Amino acid sequence: MQIVIGSDHGGYPLKEDLKKYLLDKGYAVKDFGTHSTSAVDYPDFAHLVADAVARGDYNIGIMIDGTGVASAIVANKVPGIRCTPCADEFTARSAKEHNNANMLTLGASTLAAAKARDIVRLFIETPFAGGRHQPRVDKVLAIERHYLKG
Repeated sequence: MQIVIGSDHGGYPLKEDLKKYLLDKGYAVKDFGTHSTSAVDYPDFAHLVADAVARGDYNIGIMIDGTGVASAIVANKVPGIRCTPCADEFTARSAKEHNNANMLTLGASTLAAAKARDIVRLFIETPFAGGRHQPRVDKVLAIERHYLKG
């Protein structure tokens, strides 16, 4: 399992906590930054993470900003990305199981580190169920292809 992680300045402390957690669990983790709490623009880092996942260089992307919403908007502009902001375990599990999400965003202003670790663990460990969910994911991909032709 190859994981890429990034954050803006507000998400930096949580990113560092999650990176350590993932490395301790034995995952291969690439950190795309930021590397401090100095102000940066979240779109720059969300785009880097999403692009790396979309290219197939990493299985899962994780991006942390204040709420997770802003980075999810950016990530979902990248073809091939199915990104969800998650604030709870149910959403993380459902996003993978039903939507085959390949990227997760988290809100450093809204989540304690322990809760974020639980969300990330479930997101990584939950497999895509396929079956009745596959045709829905296929429809999402068809919509994406339609707009790429434009």
